[in-house]
Amino acid sequence: MRTGVVILPEHPWPEAREIWQGAEEAGFDHAWTYDHLTWRSLRDAPWFGSVPLLAAVAAVTRRIRIGPLVATPNFRHPAVLAKELMTLDHIAGGRVTAGIGAGAEGFDARALGGPALPPGARTRRFEEFVTLLDRLLRHPATDHEGPFYTARAARTVPGCVQRPRIPFAVAATGPRGMRLAARYGRAWVTAGDPARPGELSDPEALLARQTRALDEACARAVRDPASLDRIVLGSRLVPGLTESADRLTAFAADCAALGFTDLVLHRPRPSGVFAGRARTFDAVVAAALPHLARLRPAHDGNGGTADGDGPR
Repeated sequence: MRTGVVILPEHPWPEAREIWQGAEEAGFDHAWTYDHLTWRSLRDAPWFGSVPLLAAVAAVTRRIRIGPLVATPNFRHPAVLAKELMTLDHIAGGRVTAGIGAGAEGFDARALGGPALPPGARTRRFEEFVTLLDRLLRHPATDHEGPFYTARAARTVPGCVQRPRIPFAVAATGPRGMRLAARYGRAWVTAGDPARPGELSDPEALLARQTRALDEACARAVRDPASLDRIVLGSRLVPGLTESADRLTAFAADCAALGFTDLVLHRPRPSGVFAGRARTFDAVVAAALPHLARLRPAHDGNGGTADGDGPR
């Protein structure tokens, strides 16, 4: 099982550089940051832009994969995001994965004005967002006219280092989002089900239901379920997950048995959301990572099909 870490974009650069380089030195396979304008209780706290931050991280790391987790249509236009992701992939030497999601109600959804979208409209917008982003990153020039987005001779030259484009990790909990993951994703991402928070008392049961739904989405897309990597944000599901190596290893084993190929943890903060001690986190990770690396998921994902994603 591969392991990743989320590092919130709240640290001034000298400190952030040490944290991100430390994640690479610790042995994490991938590292991510949230792509928001502001986020929840940290709305008035320091919060930096994800793409410039990831560009700086790309320049001071060598091995670890990086990316946003997740970019959404709430304030992103696919043509602009495609250009930024292409550029980031060149700076990183082909180490970028684009985490993408539909976007929820909140500060980001209201920052640019306009009416609030109901869930069905957000899903339709996400479908167009993913489809257009895929085209933009695959082709040097793209024209598109849709209900949510327009692109006129939008250029993405010279294209990504990774061909035919950087891989997508699609966050989804509903059937239409999972169909997008099966069609366009190298990976599927879940943090549980925000619409049913009471079920977090039994995260494994929730994850089992979601993986069965994903298998069904793959079947409808005529895709081998084992070709789609599966990422779980463990710290969003299990508070205190990284306070004990035994607890972390046990949860990872349960996730591997359900077919998850990747476990992502959140680096702790001094207080508030994801509060914890960095020294404890580092010690637990150092003890647990060798065990996690030996876990073999029930779905032994091979990183997608030859061109990086599911069937068109």
